[in-house]
Amino acid sequence: MHEDGRGTTVWDTFSHTPGKTHNGDTGDVADDFYHLYPHDIQLMKEMGLKSFRFSVAWSRIFPKGTGAANAKGIDFYQRLVDALLEAGIQPFCTLYHWDLPQTLQDKGGWENRDTAKAFADYAGYTAGKLSDKVSHFMTMNEMRSFVELGYKTGIHAPGLHLDAKRVAQLNHYVVLAHGMAVQSIRAHAKQGTKVGLAENVAATVPVYESREHVEAARKAIRELNASYLTVIEEGKYTELYLKRLGADAPQFTAEEMEIVRSPMDFVGLNVYTATYVRADDSEKGYEVVRQPKSFPHMASPWLTVGPEALYWGPKLVSEVWGVKEIFITENGASSDDVIASDGHVYDTDRTMYLRNYLTQLQRAVREGVPVRGYFLWSLLDNYEWADGYEKRFGIVYVDFATQKRTPKLSAAFYKQVIQERRVC
Repeated sequence: MHEDGRGTTVWDTFSHTPGKTHNGDTGDVADDFYHLYPHDIQLMKEMGLKSFRFSVAWSRIFPKGTGAANAKGIDFYQRLVDALLEAGIQPFCTLYHWDLPQTLQDKGGWENRDTAKAFADYAGYTAGKLSDKVSHFMTMNEMRSFVELGYKTGIHAPGLHLDAKRVAQLNHYVVLAHGMAVQSIRAHAKQGTKVGLAENVAATVPVYESREHVEAARKAIRELNASYLTVIEEGKYTELYLKRLGADAPQFTAEEMEIVRSPMDFVGLNVYTATYVRADDSEKGYEVVRQPKSFPHMASPWLTVGPEALYWGPKLVSEVWGVKEIFITENGASSDDVIASDGHVYDTDRTMYLRNYLTQLQRAVREGVPVRGYFLWSLLDNYEWADGYEKRFGIVYVDFATQKRTPKLSAAFYKQVIQERRVC
């Protein structure tokens, strides 16, 4: 949807290429939040939400990635923020959610180091315009996803199949862009603004709670996130990561690594599944346990049910890197939702999923893990990337033909959790 000057992105190009998405679905309209956000904010208010995470479209602010800013783009997000605050809802802003301006992709995209600088400029400019009313900014959403799915396997935009060396170097420029953006936001935003990221870490879980398996999970969370959260927190790639890549390892300078490790105020974790590990006698000190075919999952085959991830994920991130402020920036589930004869959606499976995961998060908080907030993915059914409109993640059902919203059973459950401040 190019209204009000939004530029073309890699996802516009990708989704309009035949065969790339389910049923050829595009995100041109999706749930039309751009026009219906006042109604959706009222839904949030009725549900009792205290905060809302939204993403800014880079190409709305800079239609070509760089150059002159688009005033209508900033105006929209300022209106959105004002409406949220008027409803008593705190806005949390994500600055990059995979929609790279196509003009930058035409110049090499994330393989081009200049893209990192362009992103930092955009991030600083946007935070500078919004930080008078937005206190929390996330640089990027799920680096792992857009790097590996977009440039390695090619199932997401821009649909490339790069070799290991090119992926590793591109990955380095992405974490560099994050670090540059952190510094740019601090330079342009209101003093006191908090900066972090939202990353889908491999949330390692011991196969059971014995000393040796817990220690294996601790080792594994560093190695399995070596090129993402680990390098950002530590300012270096692990020895095993570089050894595994060998000649394919990225090239970098000491100055770049200092930028990569620019201190954050909080870490956002997107947690859906668990990575179960056991101790072994290998050089790594752990082995990832493959899940059997019978392992339970939600409507999305990849979304296996591992509630313990919402305990061990934030616990290990806090302990391994000393993180003092954590937000669960995404957690939720797809379901084969249907509208019943009485007009309701009884998504008992999603409600089960949320209850089990939130119970584990509740355990973490009770033990002192510094989780400061939780964001459910998602409020509305929406465009789920290559899955198009086939997979529904919302707790509010969206009829995409009419844009009618229908709160599901899971919405009633979540409303009660918020009211009672405990898992019901």
